[in-house]
Amino acid sequence: MKTLRTALPASLVALSLVLAACGGDDKSDEKPQGDASTSQSPTAPPEPETWPLTGELTKGGASAALEHPAYIVKIDNSQASYPQLGVSKADIVVEELVEGGITRLAVLYYEKLPKKVGPVRSMRLTDIGIAKPLDAQIVTSGAADVTLRGLRKAGITFIDMNNPHVVRDLDGTHDSLHSVMANLKAIGADAKIRARRPADYLPFGDTALPAGKPATSIDVRLSGSRTSQWKYDGKTYVLQNGYMADGDAFKPDTVIAATVRTTLAPYTDPIGNPVPVSHFEGRGKAVIFHDGQAIAATWEKADRGAELIFKDAAGNAIEIPAGKTWLELVPGKGAASTGSVTYRK
Repeated sequence: MKTLRTALPASLVALSLVLAACGGDDKSDEKPQGDASTSQSPTAPPEPETWPLTGELTKGGASAALEHPAYIVKIDNSQASYPQLGVSKADIVVEELVEGGITRLAVLYYEKLPKKVGPVRSMRLTDIGIAKPLDAQIVTSGAADVTLRGLRKAGITFIDMNNPHVVRDLDGTHDSLHSVMANLKAIGADAKIRARRPADYLPFGDTALPAGKPATSIDVRLSGSRTSQWKYDGKTYVLQNGYMADGDAFKPDTVIAATVRTTLAPYTDPIGNPVPVSHFEGRGKAVIFHDGQAIAATWEKADRGAELIFKDAAGNAIEIPAGKTWLELVPGKGAASTGSVTYRK
């Protein structure tokens, strides 16, 4: 097959010769055009996404930055609160001493927001040290004036019964006082804040815990009338004397008992009981229960909003295994009667 060639005009031939002469044969100034993948410095893969209240990996590497803040729902913890609803969906539960020797739960949610949580009760000054590190919003039925002023001064945001999703549910399950319920899913949907991931609430990590002692039965005494009794079932911890609904129980992977300083708030409850304040700041003793073991430790928080740190007897940092956690604030020296932590195999 013949190839047709078209003759170039003489002027174009001359121009080509001139350009070739200008180009020369020296290649020293040319930059190598290597493959793009080899010319760029390697980039480390992104860190896997984890949930800030459990340390667990998100599903499929999904973002843990959501368009709502973390929430703390104040839930009654007396016989009148049975059945407590929505607690199983929580990430962390904190048990704190209130007046009359009873306790109240500060229930922390971020990953999952249930439609019905309660019975919702009032806040205490103790809640500042619980909420501030997380910049969490507290869902509450209200609070005493002293408490409201203290929380506002500390910059704590709260959601009370002025919100249409915190209402009395008079279905006969609870008495009127203990009938306030919150639709946390609706509250979160209304938030529509710029998506961001809160800081880790606990020092999560995969470093092995220090050696501990066998502990499958645990008694955490918070007052003369309240001792939380725990059993390890071979996988999780089960509260033996709680008020959670059947099938809706919070079963933590880890239970932490942290001894805290206590004082009294400058007011009493309606029947004259002094109101204790647990100060979740400074430092104190702690016992970390995980995998059927009890690990002696100390806890530290530089101030109410600082990160929480745990250390072993040698002063080495302790990382908390990923999973759900129940935190007991055990009254130490101070105005409230001193609590205690005991356990056995």
